[in-house]
Amino acid sequence: MALDATPLLGARTGVGAFCAGALEALVQRPELEVAAFAVSWRRRGELAPLLPSRVRRAQRAMPARPLHLAWSHLPGPPVEWFIGPVDVVHGTNYVVPPTRRAGRVVTVHDLTALRYPQLCDASSLQFPRLVRRAVESGAWVHTPSQFVAEEVVAELRIDPSRVRAVHPGIPDRGGVHKSQSGPDAGAHIDPVPSGTTRYVLAVGTVEPRKDYPALVRAFDVLAEKLDDVALVIAGADGWGADELDLALGASRQRARIVRLGYVEPARLGRLLARAAVVAYPSVYEGFGFVPLEAMAAGIPVVATAVGAIPEVAGDGALLVVPGDVDALADALGTALCNEAARSVLTERGRRRASSFTWEACAAGLADLYAAAAR
Repeated sequence: MALDATPLLGARTGVGAFCAGALEALVQRPELEVAAFAVSWRRRGELAPLLPSRVRRAQRAMPARPLHLAWSHLPGPPVEWFIGPVDVVHGTNYVVPPTRRAGRVVTVHDLTALRYPQLCDASSLQFPRLVRRAVESGAWVHTPSQFVAEEVVAELRIDPSRVRAVHPGIPDRGGVHKSQSGPDAGAHIDPVPSGTTRYVLAVGTVEPRKDYPALVRAFDVLAEKLDDVALVIAGADGWGADELDLALGASRQRARIVRLGYVEPARLGRLLARAAVVAYPSVYEGFGFVPLEAMAAGIPVVATAVGAIPEVAGDGALLVVPGDVDALADALGTALCNEAARSVLTERGRRRASSFTWEACAAGLADLYAAAAR
């Protein structure tokens, strides 16, 4: 089988984390011969060092713009022209190339483009049409959660027998060890606001779906009661950056809010390990890597009860209604100051996170590939 590993190039997003974890586990499956390719002209040479050693990586140059344009309207050119013969091709980010004979699988991470089109840019709004087109020509659908699988069936009117939910595992950021945390943990991040000794951490690309403005307003409420707490936001600028800037400009506690931008995985692992609480205030999610990473490290999580978050977090996080600033502030205060609640969240979170493994993900994907190949 051949997996589209283009999301491994550049800043690593959740899709890139999925590709990396899945490839590492898939190559351990004795029944699979795994190949990877990148739909890129200029950056294709950067892929090889990012792949596990046993992944086949031979391909011709694949110019992204003309190929994506052709694949969105035509039944070709088949991907075998570029990567050679394979049994199954897995498109990991809403688009799966046409093939000559190979079975096809396309991953649908969420349906933000249909459920919340006002939160999407123009390119993302094309995803539902591309998925429908792929399924009409025989592709199978993989989703990261049962929640998204049910949405795909209902919203895209796809045969449920051709849609399979397979949970990812937990990304390996490096450095996520709770033993690195403590009362002086804030001193180890740079820059850290003067006078603060612990911090609430939010991780993810700055886009409207993450609702960081609501988190900033909730932090304003929280910080009036707790003068030793900072808020750290780690994530590359997306098209929601202007709204966050406005919220930061209006914040009464701006001096205690750190906006780091994109953070490399190893440093992000250290930031997660030293956080007092991880906040995940999204208005919609198809999965949720960050809460799982935090729970696995024994860090309390406060998140919104939307999309797949309840399915993923279970009883391992405090869940609040999206957009309720006071409820978010109260939950953060509980996770920061109530030692009994912190202890329960830590225990439940670790237990919940332990059920998400890349080995289980690879087993589920292998079953899906076998069905697609048939």
